[in-house]
This record gives sequence, C-alpha cells and structure tokens, in this order.
Amino acid sequence: MLFLPAARAADDPVQWTLAFDPATAAPGGHALAKFTAKVESGWHLYSLIKSPSGGPYATTVKIAPNPVVANVKAYQPTPERQYDDGFQMETETFASDTTFLLDLDLAKDAPKGPAELTAQARYQVCTTTLKPARCLPPRNKTATATLTIDPSASAAVTIPAGYALPGAFVPSSTPAKPATGNQSFGWFLLTAFGFGLAAIFTPCVFPMIPITVSYFINRQDGGRRDGLAQAIVFCLGIIVLFTGLGLLAKAIAGPFGVVQLGSSPWVNGFIAAVFIVFGLSLLGAFELTLPSSVLTRMDSAGRRGGYVGTLIMGLTFSLTSFACVGPIVGPLLVASVQSEGLQPILGMLCFATGLAAPFFLLALFPSYLQRLPKRGMWMARVKVVLGFIVLAAAVKYISNIDQVLQIGFVTRERFLAAWVVLFAMAGLYLLGFLRLEGVNPDDHLGIGRTLLGAAFLIFALSLVPGMWGAKLGELDAYVPLSASNAFGGGATPTESITWTKDNYREALARARQENKLVLIDFTGYACTNCKWMKANMFTRPEIAALAKNFIAVELYTDGNYPVSEENQKIQESKFKTVAIPFYAILDPDEHVIATSSFTRDPKEFLAFLSSKS
Repeated sequence: MLFLPAARAADDPVQWTLAFDPATAAPGGHALAKFTAKVESGWHLYSLIKSPSGGPYATTVKIAPNPVVANVKAYQPTPERQYDDGFQMETETFASDTTFLLDLDLAKDAPKGPAELTAQARYQVCTTTLKPARCLPPRNKTATATLTIDPSASAAVTIPAGYALPGAFVPSSTPAKPATGNQSFGWFLLTAFGFGLAAIFTPCVFPMIPITVSYFINRQDGGRRDGLAQAIVFCLGIIVLFTGLGLLAKAIAGPFGVVQLGSSPWVNGFIAAVFIVFGLSLLGAFELTLPSSVLTRMDSAGRRGGYVGTLIMGLTFSLTSFACVGPIVGPLLVASVQSEGLQPILGMLCFATGLAAPFFLLALFPSYLQRLPKRGMWMARVKVVLGFIVLAAAVKYISNIDQVLQIGFVTRERFLAAWVVLFAMAGLYLLGFLRLEGVNPDDHLGIGRTLLGAAFLIFALSLVPGMWGAKLGELDAYVPLSASNAFGGGATPTESITWTKDNYREALARARQENKLVLIDFTGYACTNCKWMKANMFTRPEIAALAKNFIAVELYTDGNYPVSEENQKIQESKFKTVAIPFYAILDPDEHVIATSSFTRDPKEFLAFLSSKS
C-alpha cells in the first residue's frame, strides 16, 4: 500500500482536478472553470497550440457535452518555448503544475440548482531528465466538479493577466537550437574524440592491426627518432583522410555520404581485395615488394620515401575502416557541418585524432621490435596465423557486397563454413599438421603453441552449430542472418515479428487500419550493430512479445536503390540523425512517441517498446 501511489504516478505522471471560481453562475451568464494538471517532476506536457507536422500532440481541454453549457473557450498561461531534442523542433511546454481556464457560456434556460460538469483533457507527456528519455502516447483524462446555477449570481467573468486563447504556432524568426557556447563546443570536441577512440573496437578497424604490424615489421630502417617520425606520419595519414574526405562526402552527398561509402560494393570490394592480397602474402604465397625502378627512385629520394609509404599506409587504413565507422562519422557530420565556423573541421579532426591515437604506440613498436637481437621462428608463425585471420576478415567484406547487392550467394552457411575452415587451418598449423613456413617436422611443440592451436580449433568448432541456425551471440553481428529466420532463431512462433521492408507509407496505412502504432527500424545491410540487435535483442521472448504488437517496418538506408535513398531522407529530415540502427515508435499520423538506438540493455529497450501504452 505504501508503494501504490508511486506506482500510479509512474503509470501516469499527470493528475487532473477541476474547480469553479466562483462556484455559482447565472443562466445565460459565464462561469470560470479551473482545470489543473499536476505534473510529476521530470515530465512535461505540451501547450494547447498545435505543433508543426511531426511534432508532439497538443494538449486539448474542453467540457463534456451538457445542456447547461452552450459554448466553451479555453485559455492557457504562457508556455515555455524551447528546442526539443526528441522532436528536433521548437515546442511549447509546461514542466510544472499548470492551470487551464475554461470560460463557460451558460445556456439561458439552464435549470436552477447544482449541475455536475465534467472536463476532458487529451495530452501527451515526455521526459528528458529521466533515463531512458521517452514520451508516452496521448491519454484521455476527466475530472468532475459541481457548478450551482443561481439567477442572482454575477454574470461577469474576468480572465487573469498572463492567460490567452491558443492561436496558430508561429516559429521564431531565428529558430531555437540547443544552448551553445564554449562549454558545449568543448563537449562536442570531447565527444568526437571519444567516438574516435570507440571506433578502434569496430570489426573493420581491428583486422587492420595485423596488417599494420606486418607492414612495419618488414621495414629495415630503425632508431628511436625514425620510429617517432614514422608514427607521426602514419597518424597524419589517418587524420588527413578522415578530415578531408569526411567533409568532402558531406558537401557532395550529404550526411549519408559517408554511410553510403561504407556500404558501397566498390569500397567493400577494394577492402576485400586488399585483405586477400595481404593474407596470401602473410601465408607466404608471394612477397610484397616494390619494383626495382621504384626502389631506386625511393633510395635516391632518401628517407622521404619511407615517410610517403607510411602516409599511404595511414590513408589505406582510413579507407578500410569506413565500412564500420561510417555510421559513427555520419551523425558527427550532421552535428558539425550544420554548425558555423571551424566546428566541422575541428570535429572531424578530433574524431580522426581519437582513432589514430591507439595506433601511435602501435606504429612506434615495430622500430623497437627490429632492434631485438634474435627473431626466432615464432615470428614466421605469427605471420602465417595472421594470414588466416586476414583472409577471414576478407570474407566479411565479401559478405557485405553480397548483402548490399542482395545476391544471396554468401549465405550464413557458406560464410560460417569459410570461417570454420580458415580458423581450423590456423589451429592445425600451430599444432604441426599443416606444413607451411615456420613449422618443421622436428620442431618442439611447446605448451603455449599447443594451447593457442587448441583455442583456434575450439573457436572453429563453436561456429558449426550456427550453420544450422543456432545463435552465436556476439558473432551474429558479423555473420549473415539465417534466411529461414531473419532474427537468428530465438523467438517462439507465437512471438515472431512480421516486418514490412522498405515501405513506410504502407506501414502507416496498416497502422491506421488496424489502430496500431508503427515500429520503425532504420537499418543497413552492412551494419554490424543492426545484425546484433536482430539476433540478440529482438529474439528475446519479452522483447518479441511487445514488438509483435506493432506494425513493424525495416527501412534500409545503405542500399543502392531509390527506396533506400528515400529512407535516408525520412530519417534525416524527421529525426535529424543518420545513425543505424535507429528505432522509432510513431502513431498513424506520424507523431513521434519514442526513439531509441543500439543498446545491450534489454530493460532499456523494453522501456522504449513500453512507450506504446
């Protein structure tokens, strides 16, 4: 019983009361009703003025039909106008207890005596201070009070100062935006730098680590000063490409340009070819060397040639990482390029610096590695094992091409078969069963090498059940989804979700016909986080049970076809973001109820889906 009031407040953060002041009125005269909304802390409701299309529901207050009342006018106090991050527009809100005034024009033949009148409110409330931030769908509430009809009562009603009739929504001459300044600009740069650091953990960046190491291992010049210079040049290659190419993509193709670059079959094909060449070279098929004529010119140019090669290596790394960091760079471009001054340049510069920072020490390390007195056979084994890993990464990029073009050749089964073979071969090589460079028949098999070989075999065997539709946990983010079950085979048949693909208008029409809300999944063919959500979040019984009650639609934003481009425009114009995955709940009239993005917390996503009721 003690917790019951708190539970009710969480269910509806607004409570309504009705009172008449004065409590008597004459027939044919006027009565003033005070309709008060008690708003829970952390929530706000919206004014009586209707927002532009795509905005929140406006609050409506009125008196239920009653023969005593001939006409009603609703007045509201001055609302607070501010930029709403949830709806990406100006809105007028009330964030505390608010009293609306209802001017009742009473019927001339209203019977004498008490009359019970009911006020009706329809409203939507949202929160940005509580976590997770969300909006509740519109609700209807009523409150009742008694008005005494007395012919001797005064017929005059005075509207207090500060109240006005709601008119049309008039946007500010200068659109309101979130507060900016040195502090917010500093946070923006810090956030951009943090995004760059986080990008190092994406699957497109991690496979570049062995390529980078192998490149510097094969260098012949050393020394502390040279190593420092090479590290700086390598990082400059990353910074230059991201700063220059990122802004160029925004200028030419808009904020979705970088995302499109990351999912481009041509870019993914180039990356796959680079990985295959490096992989075969690491396995010993051939040695990557420059032609003698080029070597002669580089030798005549002195040490500058080495720096050029290192710069090209940094540029190549930046290009190969676009497939995964594009969804991170996209929102950053939207936030930076739409601003003024140097923010676009500095924002991309901070992102690229954050991405390059971990490679600074990595670029320094090979110089010290080459100064070791003995190399040993373990270095040859490292190169061969890295060759298998790099070839496995090439399969991932080939899969991206297949999914974007919707060819259907690199299925989940074939993808996993390739990975099982490649990782098993790495394990067999380390155990001495596969005769490649670095393994001799009379070599002693140490404990470390044995355990590492066993680990590769265990990993390879753990992938086998996935070929028959079993879930692979975190790996499902990188592996194509099963054709028989678009979500990896987790939900029961009664909890399966029926998704409409690339048809936003059809989903709205069905929602209107079936009186349901729309769940939008802005997704991508080459998006790893999108696959993770499909395989690990939507397959959870409690998530699927809620999601199946929506009209669910998938809008792919990285495809090479007109509908995908239209999906991009919908996401950018309505939600001011290009990040994928991105989820939104809308009503049939396109009012945004709640939004969400990638999360590993089922409770957070459940709270988002629960916004529908």
